[in-house]
Amino acid sequence: MRFMDNSKPLQVHNFPGTISSDGATVRQKNTRSTAGKSSSHASQVTNLQRFIKSRRSQNPPVSDPWAKLHATEEYSDVYIGPQDGLMQADKIDALPGQPDGVNFDQYAGYVTVDPQAGRTLFYYFVESPQNSSTNPLVLWLNGGPGCSSLGGAMLELGPFRVNSDGKTLYQNNYAWNNVANVIFLESPAGVGFSYSNTSADYDHTGDKSTAKDSYTFLINWLERFPQYKNSDFYITGESYAGHYVPQLTYTILQNNRNAKTIINLKGIAIGNAVINDPTDTKGSYDYLWTHALNSDETYEGINTFCDFLNGTSSANCDFFIEKSQEEIGALDIYNIYAPYCKKPTLNGSVNVFDPCSPSYVISYLNTAEVQKALHANPMSWIGCRDYNWTDSPRTVLPLIKDFIVNGIRVLQYSGDIDSVVPVTSSKYSISSLKLPIQTAWRPWYTNNEVGGYVVEYKGLTFATVRGAGHLVPSYQPERALLMISSFLQGSLPPSS
Repeated sequence: MRFMDNSKPLQVHNFPGTISSDGATVRQKNTRSTAGKSSSHASQVTNLQRFIKSRRSQNPPVSDPWAKLHATEEYSDVYIGPQDGLMQADKIDALPGQPDGVNFDQYAGYVTVDPQAGRTLFYYFVESPQNSSTNPLVLWLNGGPGCSSLGGAMLELGPFRVNSDGKTLYQNNYAWNNVANVIFLESPAGVGFSYSNTSADYDHTGDKSTAKDSYTFLINWLERFPQYKNSDFYITGESYAGHYVPQLTYTILQNNRNAKTIINLKGIAIGNAVINDPTDTKGSYDYLWTHALNSDETYEGINTFCDFLNGTSSANCDFFIEKSQEEIGALDIYNIYAPYCKKPTLNGSVNVFDPCSPSYVISYLNTAEVQKALHANPMSWIGCRDYNWTDSPRTVLPLIKDFIVNGIRVLQYSGDIDSVVPVTSSKYSISSLKLPIQTAWRPWYTNNEVGGYVVEYKGLTFATVRGAGHLVPSYQPERALLMISSFLQGSLPPSS
């Protein structure tokens, strides 16, 4: 076979594979633009794959403003709207079809982040059944970019899952609100029930605007729920939230220097997270090869002709990347051992993830009674929106390193059967930080069996979750709860 050696920008940038108004009574009109494609079948995993395939590294790793916290940078005023009475107005009496015995409070509604543009973000908040006044406050962000955190609530770590009828709910015994008060934020505007009355906003969405709006949301939300202003606060998320979480963390720490409302940020947790393009990419191809999804010849060709470090490629590289995708076949690359959705599961069980579940969530959230209970505008809810993303640095590792210096605890976790941002990618990224080890690699346990593996570095903990794909709490909810509970308590998952 004859290969060409002409160089060109890397076309397939990262990963391979087959895509398996504020107001108690007055709500602003939702005027979505057609800019940015939407699909009722879109999901976080397909959005990430689409984003990765269209991504170009025309800019070097960003050095400002994300690279380092600036002691001299001035605080910029943040919009704070009137919040009196809105917490009570946002309280959910009951969600349609929820099971009996719900013993915690739920809230949902809109928080305006830009009144001029009419840009407002939707949230769903669940308190802990016990110790809500002393438990930490956790923000959860799904990735995409452009995917709804209500998906995270209904498919992963929220208190309920949706039955196959699309109308009723069953309890998730391993919901994270067992150990924390959890906010699920639909961000940026245009995602889920969140929206802007200025359609041009959808054409200028990216990492920086998302971090700014999420910060403005938090400041206003804390005015609405002042009882949580002094709570220990953690930001968590998965997938492209590997960008969202560090960038919001940066924005909080920068503004905490001069802001009236100080957010008591203690730590961050990111799962199967996109954080550093070169190591993310190398780790993905290494994972495919070591898990018998690619041939020796294809793996050798990729390592010979693809320069992921510098973001350049060649016709030869493109050839072997395409070959890699062909060899994988019809497979869910976000959980290489998962079945496809074939028929609904009649009796939902949190212990067995139903691959048809996303369609149940879409049906449920598009029910008029559900939208009314959530205080959401009547609309067609979709899980993800396809944006023309305007900015995205190749790496957020400098931010993570700076957080460690500034005393922010970091948990990076990885479901070990995801091939898109796999264990190998996370390990390579952490290795590049060159952190000293404090607790050596060891297994951790749930129910007398290995739940995963963990290693503690100075300021950062890396944990794997055995038998989990890209959406860790979907596949291994009990293990995910134990892992996050340990992190919130400042300890490692149990060694026995």
